[in-house]
Amino acid sequence: MNPSNTEFDFANKRVVVMGLGRFGGGVGVTRWLINQGANVLVTDQADADTLASSIEQLADLLSTQRLEMIHGPHTNALLEQADLLVVNPAVPMPWNNPFINHAYTTGVRITTEIEIVYRQLNPFNIIAVTGSAGKSTTSAMIHHALKTTGQKTILAGNIGGSLLSQLEEIDDETTVVLELSSAMIYWLWEYGSALPTLQGPQVACITNYMPNHLDWHGCETHYQDSKKQLISTLPSTSIAILGSSLQSWASLTKATVQLSQELVHDCATPGKHNAMNAAMAVQAVVACTQIEDQDSIIQAVRTFAGLPHRLNLCHCANGIKFYNDSKSTVPQATLLAVDAIAEHIPRNQVHLIVGGADKGSDLSSIAALHDQLAGLYPIGKTGHSLAQCTNANYCETLDNAMTHVVRAVKPGDVVLLSPGCASWDQFTNYEQRGDRFVSLAKQLTQSPSCSPRS
Repeated sequence: MNPSNTEFDFANKRVVVMGLGRFGGGVGVTRWLINQGANVLVTDQADADTLASSIEQLADLLSTQRLEMIHGPHTNALLEQADLLVVNPAVPMPWNNPFINHAYTTGVRITTEIEIVYRQLNPFNIIAVTGSAGKSTTSAMIHHALKTTGQKTILAGNIGGSLLSQLEEIDDETTVVLELSSAMIYWLWEYGSALPTLQGPQVACITNYMPNHLDWHGCETHYQDSKKQLISTLPSTSIAILGSSLQSWASLTKATVQLSQELVHDCATPGKHNAMNAAMAVQAVVACTQIEDQDSIIQAVRTFAGLPHRLNLCHCANGIKFYNDSKSTVPQATLLAVDAIAEHIPRNQVHLIVGGADKGSDLSSIAALHDQLAGLYPIGKTGHSLAQCTNANYCETLDNAMTHVVRAVKPGDVVLLSPGCASWDQFTNYEQRGDRFVSLAKQLTQSPSCSPRS
């Protein structure tokens, strides 16, 4: 696949947006394209009832002649007379997708919202962050430290929300912190090596690497190559900050390489992995600003309170603490969460809820925790096999697991939702799963005030 490298004029062009999404993933780009003068056709396989919330956000445009919406299969006929196809990066293995391939073979330019966004930005003002685990927290820590130290900054990308609506707020003094998924990196730089004119960011951070998203990439090699692509395209004037486990990747880039090996202790977010994330955040802020007092950056990072669904202390009752780590969708993230909690209490006081959709990950490391913990409560599709190999009680659903948990916990214990698996077998996304956990924690326990310190 080889889309044009030239800038695209959207005025009076017919644009097909592939996927609106139940949570409005395509809303921002649809509205922006229409504001640029394009005529937009949105195609989504879900019905109108499923997409009601997203459709409501476009109600004013649907009453015009500029926006059309079609529900059902992505048929080739939808691409007739199309000038541009905007693909949702969530579409797995896009190189095998018949609709996308038809666009390519018929000369329709193919892009994604992240490419449209990136082309509006000055790469010298971008800090891009990726990694198999910790990229959201590291991105948010960088943004928090910049803001706390008086810098103008915007956080966007994979962490959620469309940056297109905020473009007018961005000037040469604004540092844009972009969290990039492997799929986003694929579309920006690996897509057939099609975008050589798209310069890499001023600072690129890769927290770590472990196998993930094999369902999207098809194999581990492709996933790893996508991660590497972020730094392999950097110019010599950029800075690549790599987690200590990625020292061997230093040879992949022309950029100046810094290894992130130190720890920033006493952070509001628990765990050694967050101390590592904090250290990388400090390096990134130092690399992109003229702040001479590094201590002020360290102190700013320490005050970051954490992100929802990422090892977040969400509820306390009866001397029991509930941690929502629903964003944990790989086994290694679960191990990190357990280690973080175990820095403060013995492992045999931890009740761990695990399992979910099957992404092909090896869950043996999670199973090995069974004998160390107060309880292992497997749920979801992968939970059945976890129960079989550990003799744990298969709870099937999160509701059932929480019912079992509250019967077993004692004051001083911790209840940890850190599934190590995706959520879509029983939930729309990890946010919905985490919200349900928080709701159940509050429903099933009394709620006296409790200091949020571990």
